[in-house]
Amino acid sequence: MRNQFWIFVFSLLQLNFVSQATRPVITIRPESPVRPQGNTTFLDGTTWCVARPSASQAELQRALDWACGIGRVDCSVIERHGDCYEPDTIVSHASFAFNAYYQTNGNNLIACYFGGTATLTKVNPSYGKCSYDVSKSEVSAARFLSENKPRWLRLMYIGVLLYFCWRS
Repeated sequence: MRNQFWIFVFSLLQLNFVSQATRPVITIRPESPVRPQGNTTFLDGTTWCVARPSASQAELQRALDWACGIGRVDCSVIERHGDCYEPDTIVSHASFAFNAYYQTNGNNLIACYFGGTATLTKVNPSYGKCSYDVSKSEVSAARFLSENKPRWLRLMYIGVLLYFCWRS
């Protein structure tokens, strides 16, 4: 029984080593100047969340106030002298705030609803100095998994080892 146990543990370690050796190494550098344009995880391509031009001014203003308040979007760039202040329209300002919220809160339809005043687009709304941010969730999630994978493998091996030790 003990020999079978050690053969099993050795096989798991060897399998892990072989699978690690055959995988390509991907280095994630979030500080890299090359960034993906828009959200690449949903809707078969890159997407941004913008205000519906057909929405009423009052509805857009309420949604904008929510995004910049409770929604915790940094709206300093759509204030006077900010990079995204011009054009000084509610649709433009709301589009920037809606996209900022969307990109930082899951890139899903719920994060781009705003009471029906927002919609998704595949056209990058950035212009001049005004850059509509993109999701950083892919980079942070991939970094978390790559940093913690060895920890999970060790825990799995310890769990298997304890299981077989208690069993015998």
